[in-house]
Amino acid sequence: MDRNTLTGLILIGAILIGYSLWMQPSEEEIEAQRIKQEAVAAQTVQESSTADVEDQALGGGKDSVERTVTALDSTAQALQDSLDKIRRTQRYGSFANAAAGEEVLHTIENDVVKLTLSNKGAAPRMGELKEYVTHDSMPLLVFDSETSTFNFNFWTDENTELKSMELFFSPVLAEMSERRAVYRLYGATESQYLEVSYELPEGEAYMINAAVTAVGMDQLIESSEDMLELSWNMQAPSHEKSREQEQQKTTMYYKYMDDEADYVSESSYEEEIMEATIQWVAYKQQFFSAALISETGFSKEGASVETKELEDVNYTKGLSANLGLTFDNAQNPSAPFQIFIGPNHYQTLSNLEIGLEDQIDLGWAIFGWVNRWLVIPTFNFLDKNTGLSYGIIILILTIFIKLLLFPLTWKNYVSSARMRVLKPEIEELSKKYEGKDAMQKQQATMALYRKAGVNPMAGCVPMVLQLPILYAMFRFFPASIELRQESFLWADDLSSYDSIMQLPFEIPFYGDHVSLFTIFMAISTFFYSKYNMDMSGGANAQMPQMKMMIYLMPFMLLFFFNNYASGLSYYYFTANVITMLQQYLVKRFFIDEDKIHRQIQENKKKPSKKSGFQQRLEKMAKDRGYQAPKK
Repeated sequence: MDRNTLTGLILIGAILIGYSLWMQPSEEEIEAQRIKQEAVAAQTVQESSTADVEDQALGGGKDSVERTVTALDSTAQALQDSLDKIRRTQRYGSFANAAAGEEVLHTIENDVVKLTLSNKGAAPRMGELKEYVTHDSMPLLVFDSETSTFNFNFWTDENTELKSMELFFSPVLAEMSERRAVYRLYGATESQYLEVSYELPEGEAYMINAAVTAVGMDQLIESSEDMLELSWNMQAPSHEKSREQEQQKTTMYYKYMDDEADYVSESSYEEEIMEATIQWVAYKQQFFSAALISETGFSKEGASVETKELEDVNYTKGLSANLGLTFDNAQNPSAPFQIFIGPNHYQTLSNLEIGLEDQIDLGWAIFGWVNRWLVIPTFNFLDKNTGLSYGIIILILTIFIKLLLFPLTWKNYVSSARMRVLKPEIEELSKKYEGKDAMQKQQATMALYRKAGVNPMAGCVPMVLQLPILYAMFRFFPASIELRQESFLWADDLSSYDSIMQLPFEIPFYGDHVSLFTIFMAISTFFYSKYNMDMSGGANAQMPQMKMMIYLMPFMLLFFFNNYASGLSYYYFTANVITMLQQYLVKRFFIDEDKIHRQIQENKKKPSKKSGFQQRLEKMAKDRGYQAPKK
């Protein structure tokens, strides 16, 4: 072989080798070709299986069909596993291994709270209060695994948004105990992970300490992001006998840092966008609540709370919150927060000193003050120191409040006695001016009051001053968890309606049951109003509309209070009875109407000074052309 031939062969070999290297497929092309070949193989197996089935129909062997079906299942499963792995890698990147797994539950608990956690999303799945049960004696769940979703959103360096609820975290077995749980979401290596921890203090504690920590995740999580998006959606389970009342008290509360609590309207379903750093949000139900709390505050970026209407009768409302959970500036940054799961007990919430007690509806302004500084302390004192049933405690509380208000009611009684004494003279004026101008009659009546030294409005002022307490009690009883499932006489739950008869139909605005305490309250209101009318003398006797209200008001109360807390109806009933008894004793033993009559007659002899109100009344009459009656 000569020199030129050898050189040509070498050049041809180099060209072939270079061409082979240049035309070699990439890893993606090799993977695609493999998938194609597996698909062809699966198709071949399927065709072979079909042929075997036909052979069996023609008398072929059963073993051949079974082997073919087994081969088909194995090949199809292998193909499906390969496809799933490819999809997970494309979707979750370095966290692809955590996208598949099996859910494992872990429970942490103390004397009062039982919290069930899941490795899927490292999320609370179910919150149970061990001291309480539902109205039908079932475990009381503040939220359940069927309708609660707890999720952290975060971003990878590939600009991919990931949801923790789609990933399986690894429990840190060395730190899992009856009061603590720690989960980790590993990245490319075990030195890179996102850790979520929960710890429940021992004893009677309702506050769970939680935190999210990023360890060695700088290369995996988007470096420009310094927070996670925390979202918690739940459907509030129905716990009480009256779902309607429970639904009216269920909503979302929230509190900005250094501000008062606010809430989504209980009568509507809406979303509210947060406008400042948030200290806490509460998923408030009638007697229980769950809350997310941050000492440093949740970010307002993308933050919102929302209530939703539900058709499922097992739940009251849909409640949700989206919050920004901000990392600190440490090397392995952490975002601590707390979860409260507990009763809406005023003192319990107040002891937390974060304003969470503001979600208990005690009334606004002066009405709330009366409850906070008078009613609740008195009720708690009686509850802790007497050992009596709550029905008796309500009775004692009623008597105490009536005694406290007695100086005001005394003035009302004296005013009523003066009006009764003047009643004959007022009736004479009515006869004298019968058929004449009404303004002249009014002026003559006012002149009589002025001469006798009687102010017809004197009895109204004490009644107005008592209104804050009456309204405060109206707010206190439906919101008092102490009365929940406490029985008294025929009422099995003083926080709900007492039913002595279930109707086979529903009466509009009334309901499908009959509440006996409400009936007693309405009857006592009728007799109380009538007694007051008889005692007031001539003033109210001249008002036909007042006579009509005696009959209308009790009837209206039957509809209004039939579905309300029986403890409230019981309170108003006892208050009416005590007031009538009080009036009778005062009239019988403490007020001398003959003495009052003599005093009035003495007052008539004295020169009277017109009050500002009387002067304005006479001026208005003169401006309209009326003349004062002659003496």
